[in-house]
Parts: sequence; structure tokens; C-alpha cells
Amino acid sequence: MPELVFKGKEFVYNHHLSVPFRPLVANADKGIGDASLDDNLIIHGDNLHALKALLPMYAGKVDCIFIDPPYNTGNEGWSYNDNVNSPMLREWLNSNPITIEDGLRHDKWAAMMYPRLKLLHELLNDEGSLWMTISDHEGHRARLLLDEIFGEDSFVASVVWQKRTSPEARVALGAAHDYVLVYSKRPGSARFAKLRLTEEQASAFSNPDNDPRGEWTSTDMTAQGYRKNQMYEIVTPAGSRYTPPPGRCWSLIEPEFNRLRSEGRIWFGVNGDARPRLKTYLDESEGVSAWTWWPNTEVGDNQEAKKEAMRILGAERNFDYPKPVSLVSRVLELASRSDSLVLDSFAGSGTTGHAVLAANAKDGGDRKFILVEMEGYADDLTAERVRRVINGYSFTGTQRDELLREKITWTKFQQASRLLEQVEGLENAYGPSYDTIRKSVTNGELVVTGEKKVEEKAEGLGGTFTYCTLGDPIDMDRLLTGESLPSFEALASVLFHTATNTPLSTETMETDALGQPGHGYLGEAAGVHVWLIYQPDLEFLKSTDAALTLAKARSIAETREGRHVVFAPARFVSQKMLNDADLPVEFAPLPFALYRVERE
Repeated sequence: MPELVFKGKEFVYNHHLSVPFRPLVANADKGIGDASLDDNLIIHGDNLHALKALLPMYAGKVDCIFIDPPYNTGNEGWSYNDNVNSPMLREWLNSNPITIEDGLRHDKWAAMMYPRLKLLHELLNDEGSLWMTISDHEGHRARLLLDEIFGEDSFVASVVWQKRTSPEARVALGAAHDYVLVYSKRPGSARFAKLRLTEEQASAFSNPDNDPRGEWTSTDMTAQGYRKNQMYEIVTPAGSRYTPPPGRCWSLIEPEFNRLRSEGRIWFGVNGDARPRLKTYLDESEGVSAWTWWPNTEVGDNQEAKKEAMRILGAERNFDYPKPVSLVSRVLELASRSDSLVLDSFAGSGTTGHAVLAANAKDGGDRKFILVEMEGYADDLTAERVRRVINGYSFTGTQRDELLREKITWTKFQQASRLLEQVEGLENAYGPSYDTIRKSVTNGELVVTGEKKVEEKAEGLGGTFTYCTLGDPIDMDRLLTGESLPSFEALASVLFHTATNTPLSTETMETDALGQPGHGYLGEAAGVHVWLIYQPDLEFLKSTDAALTLAKARSIAETREGRHVVFAPARFVSQKMLNDADLPVEFAPLPFALYRVERE
């Protein structure tokens, strides 16, 4: 497989391993609802360190990753600031921020992205998918980075998103699109939902034969290729005979065709003499498969996104190039379930959080988001947008909601009465909720919009989130000196993940499992129960209370059947004594030993 080579790659190849674990510190007064690391999260801090901080709790648990990293146009003012132990890379800090004159800006972008993509890969679950927006400036390099980290066979698609609707006057051939690169965690592992039928697509269903199953549409019943058991002759009700066209076969074996025919699921035309077609019923339709062309009429564009952000945040909180909620909503519709965990480590204006809340409000789901933003506007822009979306926000002007968009085709024109009935139905259903139901035909499309004057507050979507910052790095070497004393939960997360290669669940953790503070049960992994004796108190750590004793080992063994590993600062019992007493308990010393549970 071709490899992307860039200056500094040898220094960042495994840099994610040397990034220290830092605990997430909840800031209760900046969130909404009770502070909890199991809630929606907005994290202010370097996204490399934030991703590492998420590993102990969320490794392999993220269902959908949506990121919008710097496009590296040379005009964004982003900086390379990873603490890589290399004099060459440290020199790069002197040339920050990165501009178009920087001859190494593509190397710096690749060096910045590499360790972050490594950590994102670890956080994604086996059936999850990553969606990265990018432009032509780094799109080809992004593909090679993702191929190397996720695997070339894990590439799913390169979606073309129409980001603007008018030519860019400054250039001779202006870009009207960006890309959304899609990768699965493992080859073929991601499962994508189908898109709900639009009103236009649903209008293609009818019921000319009064089928009791309701409205339907017909689809071709042939497939490309030759299969002997799918090459039979079909006689229609009117006596016409059909075999598959040259180079094709029927898409069904004969017994399956006969079953569907007996159920009335085959269409032979009005006169019963047409080539057979399969009936697909509206009530049974799972939707339509997505494709890789996403026009702005379906998922929004940059101009729409800008207006959207300004309407929520006000003109004083300006953010360049936000993504439209409808773009992320399309990703969520395809790649998330009602209980999915969604991660965005380049959160920007908070569009991903907004889209997750909107999806939950729409279908009653319980999706959760994790947003990471390192810039200073994480609180007053990223989190503020989410606060306003949850609680509602002041807004003076006209709120417009698109209720219908239909292309006026010749078929639609012939069915004008049906279309008018549809519009009338919308007016009756939504009229009381809006001041005006506006109808217009523009560029061959009928658009029906509900408009309402809003002078006080737009309604909130509801929800909660916890605002976090990154605590001091957990330094095991300084633990017993008192220089670094993380909380019990923070140390437990790191130890459990390091020892078992699985994230710690707060549902299984008991901080006083033996009835004594600091004597905690963390959970089970690979058939081993993991314990931690610890308090963020130097006097406790130096006392006899912090040591594993024979009596404590007996108490631990009695709580649960199986093998136990106990992390503790000291012990007053040898392993031989534990074995002689037939106690399945092992001691793992803090802070200098790195214990790993053997995994099959």
C-alpha cells in the first residue's frame, strides 16, 4: 500500500502513546444539569490530550465520529503545538501560526493529524464509522493518513458536499464542494441506515390495482449475470411469455417468485401482459440508500450554516465556516442509532452537539455527544450555542421551517390535484403553528415554508451536558511523593484501562467496596476482578491502611468468585502466603509497576 511520508513522521508515529493521561475535571456551573462524565460532554482543552483522557472510559465505545479539522488553506491561523520530544518539531513552534508562506505547512498538518487519528481509531467501536470533512487542500493526504491508520479496506466513501451555490468571483474556477471522507473501524464493519423517503419519493407510490397492502411502486425483477436457477420462463396472467433479457437473469429463484406471485406482490401491468416487476410497499419501505452526492438542498451549505449560527449566537459571536446542522444530521441519520455515542474532537461552533440534540428531539432518542474544543471560545461560543439550543434563545425576526420541497416534473404536473391536496394538508396541519404558510416555485421546485415572527425566545430542544477541562497529568512516578495525587476515579480509570485494555464503567465501580473509604472495586475484565486501594491523601498512602493484608485479601476473595488483582501502595502479605491460603488474589504495586491482565 502506498505510504504518505512527511517531515516529522518518525516522531509522531507513536506520539499518542507518550501523551500523559489527564483526568476530566467537571465544571458544574458551566453545564446544564447534574455534572457527570456519563452525560453529554463539552471538553475545553487540547484535543490530543482530551482524546487520551477519554480512553479509560470510552475506548471502543464511540459509534460515530464527525470531525471538521483545519483545511490548511494557509489562511486559518492554526498552530502546531504538540509537545513532541524532537528538536526539529520544537522549532516549528517558532513559526506559528501556520500561514500560506510556510513551506512545511502540509508536513505540519499531517504531523498534527496523525496522533489524533490514532486515538480516534482506538475510541471508535468495531461497528462505528468516522466522517471527516476536508477540501482539496489536504484531501488526498487525508486519504493516505486514514488508509494507513484505519486500513485501506476500511475506506467506505468520499462524499461530495455542495458547500456553496454561487461561483467564487476571486478565482477562475471556484470550488463549489468539499468532501466528507467516510471510514469504518474495520473493513466492511460499519452498518448504515437508509434515508427516510422524501415527500417527492413517497409520492411515487400509488395503488392502481387497489392492493389491500396499500400504496406501492414497482422495481425491476432482473439482475446482471447468469445463474442457472434464475433463468426460467414466466407466463403472465394474459398469456405473454418472458425470459430474462440478454446478459441478465431474474433476481429471484423460481420458488420465491411463485410465492410472491401467489401473494399478489408481482406486477404484470394494467392489462396483465407486461414484463413482471416486484412491488415495494410504502408501509414496508425501509427508505432509500444514500449516495455520495449531497446537494445543498438536502444538507445545507456554508451560507446557511453562517446564518444558523448567527441566529442562535448573535452577530457578536462570529465563527468562520461553521457546518450546517442538516449536514451533521444526515451523518447521524445514516451512522447513528437512537442510543449512539457521537464524538467531535474539532467542535468549533458546536454544530455536532446541536445536531445530536435535534435528532433526539425528533425521534425521542438518547444519543449522547462528546465535543472537544481547544480554543478560547470553547465556553462562550461552543458551549454557549449548546446552552441556547437546550434552553431556547432570544431571537427577533422570522423563524422559517421548510415543510415541503418538491421538484415539479411532468409527472407531478399531471398529478397537480394530488400535490395541491398535499399542500392543503400541510396548511391545515401546520397553519395554527405559524403566522404564514408560504408557497413558492423557484428553479423548478415547489417550496412550502412555515414562517413565524419570533420576538422573545425560540423554543429549546431540552437536554443536559457537563462542561469539563483537563486536569494535571497523572504521573505515577510522583504519586507517593505527594506531587501528583489524582482523584480515586481518575486513577482508577487509567489503571483499569492500562491493565485490561478495556474502558472502566462507572456502573461497576464501588469506591468503598470493603466498607472502608479508598478500598474500591473497579470491575471485571478478561475474567479478572480489579481492585484499587487508594485515597488522594499522602498520609493515607503512607499508612498501614493503604497496604494489602491477609485479612483484606480474604475479604476481597469472599466478595466474588474468581481471580482478583489489587492495586495498592504496599502489602503486608507475600504472594506465597496468599497462594498457601488458597486465596486467588494478586498484588500489583503502585506506582512503579505496570500490570497487564493477560487476555486470550
